[in-house]
Amino acid sequence: MVEGQPTYSLVVEMDNAKSIDWDEIGVGLTALAREIAVVSSAGLARPQVVISHGGRDEDAASLRSSITIEAPQLERVADLIFTACPGGRYYDLKNNGILSTNGDIVIFIDSDTVAESGWLPTLLDPFQDPEIICVNGYTYLSYDDFFSRTFALLWFFPMPEADARFANKRAINANNSAFRRDWIVSHPFAKHNGFKVSCTLLTHELRRAGHKILNVNARVYHYSPRGWRFFFWRALVTGRDADRKFVELKSPSRTQRIVKSFSRWFTMSWRTMRRVTGHARQTGMPLWQIPFSLIVGLAFYSLAFWGQLSFAAGLIGDEIEVVPDYVGHS
Repeated sequence: MVEGQPTYSLVVEMDNAKSIDWDEIGVGLTALAREIAVVSSAGLARPQVVISHGGRDEDAASLRSSITIEAPQLERVADLIFTACPGGRYYDLKNNGILSTNGDIVIFIDSDTVAESGWLPTLLDPFQDPEIICVNGYTYLSYDDFFSRTFALLWFFPMPEADARFANKRAINANNSAFRRDWIVSHPFAKHNGFKVSCTLLTHELRRAGHKILNVNARVYHYSPRGWRFFFWRALVTGRDADRKFVELKSPSRTQRIVKSFSRWFTMSWRTMRRVTGHARQTGMPLWQIPFSLIVGLAFYSLAFWGQLSFAAGLIGDEIEVVPDYVGHS
């Protein structure tokens, strides 16, 4: 270990692992091992990789066995720590994982993301500046067919190339970011009924405190969502989460929330048209598929509009969002 270099720990949640296969998880963990080996060869200390899962303590042996089979390199370069949070959701597992870390820097990566070469040094280097609290990486969706290309075009992540402006507007990537441990321990992801709201709340908390979020080109790709069941459910929950964010950050007024649902429908529909027509070639999408991709994208945000409007109008209650059983495995 080089004198004066910060130590680091990585937290890998296993909630998203429920929607992909172990060979896909293995690809991500193998890439993680490669990145750790690179920074270790530069003199950084051997890190912890904290595997935070929603099962019981006794599930650790099975998880370790699966990781050893799919990514045997990981145990050679890092100390694996398994921590259970029975029934925990996505952000619960991240918060639970933080408590088991011992590094100066805590890095979050998900079980369904795969790091590109150079990801880890790019994420760690800025922490040589003691003023840096948070470093945010660049996450994009992978694609290999019509629906995954369409998801990549309309999703909340930027495109792999030529999309830096959109990337910089996003909230923190909870699947690709790093924090000083002393800060994130005292400012964990907020407990919230929403599905993906807490990263937006943490972004605003950082900015309100006057901390700069440094965006860097530390790149990972996220496996694309699959299946029409996920499409339907994710669209509705996206709308409900949009209303939750409006309540938290703008106003709890029901009238303003209803008005916002209409304005967001227009904004997101217009954005979808611009992004599909502007970036379709980048995905390799044939010209004849673009109109169909537009239809799918507009359908997604029409469903999101209904989810937001019905929630804002009080037609449905504010229940804890979990992935329903009917969504199934991708």
